[in-house]
Amino acid sequence: MKGVQICLTIAILALASSLASASDPGPLQDFCVAINDTKNGVFVNGKFCKDPKLANANDFFFEGLNKPGNTSNSVGSKVTAVNVQQILGLNTLGISLARIDFAPKGLNAPHTHPRATEILVVEEGTLYVGFVTSNTDNRLFTKVLNKGDVFVFPIGLIHFQLNVGDSNAVAFAFLGSQNPGVITIANAVFGSNPPISPEVLTKAFQVDTNVVNYLQNQF
Repeated sequence: MKGVQICLTIAILALASSLASASDPGPLQDFCVAINDTKNGVFVNGKFCKDPKLANANDFFFEGLNKPGNTSNSVGSKVTAVNVQQILGLNTLGISLARIDFAPKGLNAPHTHPRATEILVVEEGTLYVGFVTSNTDNRLFTKVLNKGDVFVFPIGLIHFQLNVGDSNAVAFAFLGSQNPGVITIANAVFGSNPPISPEVLTKAFQVDTNVVNYLQNQF
């Protein structure tokens, strides 16, 4: 009987493992071009799908990643995302990408993608990149990347990129989700709507209310 219980436990764990997906669910057809018309579509993976017979090449096309993003902002970077919102044909395919432009000393601020692992390749410049593991270790993994270098940011972990060069930098990020999502830590914590209570933040960050008020006013 004990042996049967062990086998049953192993079977349950294996089933749970198979049901836990680290990426978007696999498609059940060649493609599922997203549409916003709920009358003539089928809801799949977060989007309504166009009749495959009506799909065309433009549903799988995007132009403009050769154009630099405008980095004239407070952090000196610009992310140009290409996900299912820009290419409707990405729906159900579990992949997307982004171009990231950096001014000198520009920063892609600490953030996380709740639904995707990211692999980054540097096209131009020198970037200091890193990610932090989950509690309780909170280990920091960092690397200085040059043109042609590649770095991976595991799904859900906080990560960042900083241009440490004196000229512009460009990188391309490839993500394992049609809609990876992004949570920029500072914006979420200090710029939420409505604001998080200062009582919460002063205790969490071990600072006084004036510091919290100042930070919230930045967002």
